[in-house]
Amino acid sequence: MAVARVNGTSLTYTDQGTGDPVILVMGTGGPGHIWHLHQVPALLAAGFRVITFDNRGLSPVPGPPPEIDDLVGDLAGLAETLCGGRSRFVGVSMGAHVVQELMLQRPELVEAAVLMATRGRPDHFRARLAEAEAELNFGPVELPAASGAALRAVLSLSPHTLNDESNARHWLDLFELFPTSKAVMRAQSKLEIIDNRLDDYRTIEGRCLVVAFEDDLITPPHLGQEVATAIAGAGYARVAKCGHYGYLEQPDEVNSLIVDFLSVTGRTRPS
Repeated sequence: MAVARVNGTSLTYTDQGTGDPVILVMGTGGPGHIWHLHQVPALLAAGFRVITFDNRGLSPVPGPPPEIDDLVGDLAGLAETLCGGRSRFVGVSMGAHVVQELMLQRPELVEAAVLMATRGRPDHFRARLAEAEAELNFGPVELPAASGAALRAVLSLSPHTLNDESNARHWLDLFELFPTSKAVMRAQSKLEIIDNRLDDYRTIEGRCLVVAFEDDLITPPHLGQEVATAIAGAGYARVAKCGHYGYLEQPDEVNSLIVDFLSVTGRTRPS
């Protein structure tokens, strides 16, 4: 991975392909290489140049945890440094929130955006969940690996996945083997506590598609649809049989939505 110095910090990134640039923005606690499982190959096959990176806070650094504006500045700096400015963006969860704020603060940088598993306001349950996760991450308690894996599975995956014996075993083993770092979650978890931004999003004029995942407990479809309604002309799609990790549970359908939407903007897909 290469390193870019932007917005007063260093970001590790990958840059593949030679077409129009697409920058993929991961959610809380997730490294950029997660995109390489499914989304990067699909976008490269469609003829795009694809950039992934690790959000600030993924590696513990001295100083206070980053604010959302820090991540927006990082993303803007990365687009300017690597792409000379205007790019396409795909964000999921916290990453979608960052892209939404970029569309407000630096609209000239956004050619088009896909916003997955997103929301524009807190509701009571999601606000309490974010506060509880922050309290756990900043407290002395360390969940046993099996407990942490089970909790992550329940919050992030669809019942359709968990009710399949083989899939459930695979995901639980994976989560137990690769738990999310508590240090990383300390740095990024408070970014999940958001204000109501829907009125601000009504001023966004950029072209975007909101993608919701049917069984998502963390960012349920009705909250994503509110974002699509607030942004004039935004598209909306709902993917069945997947939870918050829908881009991993139903990658073929998600990739088709991303590629088809981004391919419309000023380019011709390869034959």
